[in-house]
Amino acid sequence: MKPVLPYLTFYGNAKDAAVFYEETFSLENQGMLKYGDSDFPSPPEAADYIMHCHLTNGNFSIMLADSSTPGESGTTNVSLMIECESEEEVNRLYNALLVGGQAIMELQDTFWGAKYAKVRDQFGYTWDLNFEKGQAE
Repeated sequence: MKPVLPYLTFYGNAKDAAVFYEETFSLENQGMLKYGDSDFPSPPEAADYIMHCHLTNGNFSIMLADSSTPGESGTTNVSLMIECESEEEVNRLYNALLVGGQAIMELQDTFWGAKYAKVRDQFGYTWDLNFEKGQAE
């Protein structure tokens, strides 16, 4: 079985999210398709909405799209976990995700020997950031 790949759903702001995630996580956009570029049945106001976008860098990959139906986007009951490779990386990601977002758990040293934070980003998605301090940087 291949790794699980998160597919994030938005309503009208997937393109903004794609740009933000590309910059924040140093991802490469593998392609973006708009509803208006396809023959998929969708309302006219969804023509510029993103039907599919794939962002990746090595083994970090996410997909995202706009729903063409209001109310179909969702950000609850799931959090995306990132195992950071350095203290610098966990600090950088924490600060980037806080822009327009909210700390659910401030970046801190934990009893399990990690530097950890939980942040809800400006698009409503929750990210768990973890750096195991015992690992080599």
